[in-house]
Parts: sequence; C-alpha cells; structure tokens
Amino acid sequence: MYNGNDLKVGKKFIMDGMPFEVMSYAQKVMGRGWSIINIKAKNLVNGGTIPKTISDTDKFAPADISTHSYDYLYNDGETYYFMSQDTFEQVELAKKTLDWAEAFLTDGQKVMLQLFDEKPINVNLDPSVILEVMETPPGEKWDTATWGKKPATLSTWLVIQVPLFVNVWDMLKVDTRTREYLSRA
Repeated sequence: MYNGNDLKVGKKFIMDGMPFEVMSYAQKVMGRGWSIINIKAKNLVNGGTIPKTISDTDKFAPADISTHSYDYLYNDGETYYFMSQDTFEQVELAKKTLDWAEAFLTDGQKVMLQLFDEKPINVNLDPSVILEVMETPPGEKWDTATWGKKPATLSTWLVIQVPLFVNVWDMLKVDTRTREYLSRA
C-alpha cells in the first residue's frame, strides 16, 4: 500500500477501482506532523486528468500495470487492432482511449501496450516517430508572415506546421508528445 507521501510523479496507483498515474505532486506541511498533498492524476483507462487533494495518511493500492510489445494491424475508424508479438493474440482498443496516439500509428508499427488486469488500456509510443509528407504547399522564401512555417499533411492524416524547405514525400521526425516537427529523417 502507498501512503499519500509515496505518490510521487510517475507512480501508478488504484483509486475508485481505476488505475491512475501521478502527473504532478505538491506537498504542504501544515504543522504538528501532518501535511496536505495536491496531485494531478491521469486516468490510464480513459485518459482524463483530475486534481486531487489527499492527506499523508491516505492509503492507495499500487496499480499492477504491465507493458507488452504488440504490432499495430489496422483500424475501422472507431476501434484499433493490435497483435501480440509473443502469442499472436489480437486485442482491440477504442479510439477514445488512445488519446491522440492514433495520429502516429502506421500499419505494422511495433508499439508497447499497457495492460491492467490483462486487458489493454493504453498505448505507449516512442517519443518521436518518422512519417511521410503527403501534401504541403510550395514554400516561398520571401514568405515571412508565417515565420517560415507552412502546413503539411502527413501519412497518418495529421496536419502539422513545418519549415518552408519541406516538400512532398519527405520523411519527417515528429514529436509524439507535442505533435510538432523535429527534423527531416
């Protein structure tokens, strides 16, 4: 069991029967040996975040979250299908639980799925992925009104801002956390 003091950033715990991960932690010591702890916790099933004020004496069970390697297969618009690399078993995740991860999934891509009670709940992506530019207007070197940026549609239909020198068919490295251009690949 975790005490309130144990819930540092990155800890996974069970609250109200759901797995959560601590995103931020702040402790205020009140005097006479007790403190108030403010955390922001992310629900690992639906992706929502909640602020929570707890005491240092509150108890929480640790969440048993395991991570396994899967191949992304395909989607039907609302459901995304993955296959285990070990057992070849297929599992599915609803689009709403992916929390923007679908914008970076390409056929056959290897991903890490988080499992809670042996059921997939979330996708762990690499910090960056390489995607191909499918559509972008030509960049004019005298175009400084947009600070040297233009929109580009990538192979997963994600639209990001890229430098003017990027062309159609270029391979780009994109940050999966911020959805921003990093470099050419």
